[in-house]
Amino acid sequence: MYQVLVPVDGNEARARSQAEYALTLAERASDAAVTVLYVVPPDALETDAGVDFTEIGAAVTAAEFLEEHDVSVDRRVEGGKTIAEEILDVADDVDADELVLGGRKRSGVARVLLGSTVHDVFVSTERPVTITGREMSIERGSRRLVLPVDASAERVGHQVDYVTSFPDAPEDVEATVLYVFPEQDYKGAPPHEFEDVDAAVEAADALEDAGIDTERVAVGGGVAQTIIDEAEERDATGIVMGGRKRSGVQKVILGSITQDVMLSADRPVTLTG
Repeated sequence: MYQVLVPVDGNEARARSQAEYALTLAERASDAAVTVLYVVPPDALETDAGVDFTEIGAAVTAAEFLEEHDVSVDRRVEGGKTIAEEILDVADDVDADELVLGGRKRSGVARVLLGSTVHDVFVSTERPVTITGREMSIERGSRRLVLPVDASAERVGHQVDYVTSFPDAPEDVEATVLYVFPEQDYKGAPPHEFEDVDAAVEAADALEDAGIDTERVAVGGGVAQTIIDEAEERDATGIVMGGRKRSGVQKVILGSITQDVMLSADRPVTLTG
């Protein structure tokens, strides 16, 4: 069974977008279930014992939308820890194959733009996490995915694993493996050869071996903007990024390119391990 976790807050527009994306996953799986989760904030007057799921409009919106499309939904309210901790606990409890979070764009530094809960979940789980947004058009049907890769074979391996384990893969799944040579878009720049990047070649070979129709692209330019432009040009239904985790004084961060793409893309972005 393909298990999808949809943690919602009080925003109905975000919750609806999350539910629409979760539906695209459930429709492709022969056996799928979605858990819609609302976490009572730790600073709230109520506890999870005092909050009923039916009182949370955004949660009801997401659950009813999925149930109207014949998706099995588990409705949960949790509390007692931080919101991120509760999300991670429930993800472990249901053994989620994917988490679908609602994007929250605000002014300020990237952590605030993403939302602290979204950021904390991203950097604390190895499970695939997809971020949607309120004004995104979520497409149903065939999947057209762009996989921007770097030179890390480990990160590329996680991206490939996600795509090849996707419900109904390889049928109805197309992939573009993209390598961007940073800022090399000037006259006289070195040729952009896909075959020069071992991790990119390994990704494309693995996807093709799995039966997925795969395009190989190498271009120069500003990395984040080029990723967004290439995804738009191909009318991609999603962008699959490799997580970039670096430690130092017990600090884990996403990496500026990943954050820039998540904040700027007008389509769902999935972060793998």
